[in-house]
Amino acid sequence: MEFRRKTISQIAEMICGNSQGEEECYFEYRSSYYLTQFFEDVGTEYRHDGSTRARWVADVLTEILKEPRPGPNKLPETFVRVIRRLMDPADATNEGPDRAKALEAFNVVLRHEGFEAFYASDGQCYLRHVPSNSVAAPVPNPHRALSPAEIKRREQLVTYLEAASEDSLIEEILLPLFRQLGFHRVTVAGHKDKALEYGKDVWMKYTLPTTHVLYFGIQAKKGKLDSSGATKNGNANIAEILNQALMMLGHEIFDPEIGKRVLVDHAFIVAGGEITKAARNWLGNRLDATKRSQIMFMDREDILNLYVVTNLPLPSETWPKVDSFPDEPPF
Repeated sequence: MEFRRKTISQIAEMICGNSQGEEECYFEYRSSYYLTQFFEDVGTEYRHDGSTRARWVADVLTEILKEPRPGPNKLPETFVRVIRRLMDPADATNEGPDRAKALEAFNVVLRHEGFEAFYASDGQCYLRHVPSNSVAAPVPNPHRALSPAEIKRREQLVTYLEAASEDSLIEEILLPLFRQLGFHRVTVAGHKDKALEYGKDVWMKYTLPTTHVLYFGIQAKKGKLDSSGATKNGNANIAEILNQALMMLGHEIFDPEIGKRVLVDHAFIVAGGEITKAARNWLGNRLDATKRSQIMFMDREDILNLYVVTNLPLPSETWPKVDSFPDEPPF
């Protein structure tokens, strides 16, 4: 996925702040000194050498676009930071801080490459790959401090998860989340009718920077996973997961993209509630060392933090699908 030279040159003109003929320019003008400062701000060491500004910036962008990409339909992290710096609301020129005209002009150029820029609720500019609807953003840190707006979104997501069924958890939360994190061919494995599931609710694959491919399966439960002898209603016992995990790791899946059957390399056990430490230890003790290294856990805290920091939109405002139909709305 290479950008055309014309696209790179047009983005370079915007970074320089050059006016386009008689049209009013909506990008800040940057001289040689400020171009060097611009690229320092995004964590690079490029320094303008005195040559033609737009040509030099285009050459720099070409080098940045050669950097490793975090996944399919993604852009190098440095390039994402360049665009975020270019579209900083504080640099609005000849318009308001929403930068509507600058965004429109930028998207005219960007759409030729299958991407679209937009401002999210945090005021930052993001790039969306239109065909896959995945957002190019710096690698999220789920353990960082959350902003007040993110805390509010997290609380709304907690409310949603309290009422959501397993199908809602998978379709409305897990599928968009894993696609956003760079996994592809994310496929639901017959969860609704339980046909041909073989212990997995979802399978997907991830392409490493070396182009090698790893396959993953997901076994999802909506509630808490524990190891108690008597499990409360709405929770699941880790003993129920053991056979499903073994089936997941031992059964082949068919990848239509390569026309072959392949084994799952790793298994995610995902819970919409807590996965207790005792449950993790119990499962680990029942698996041999090889299979134990293939199991990964993700509970509610992981889901909430990852979902919020990746800036995914919240599930639709309609009621989530539930396993029963109460007399009153679930929340």
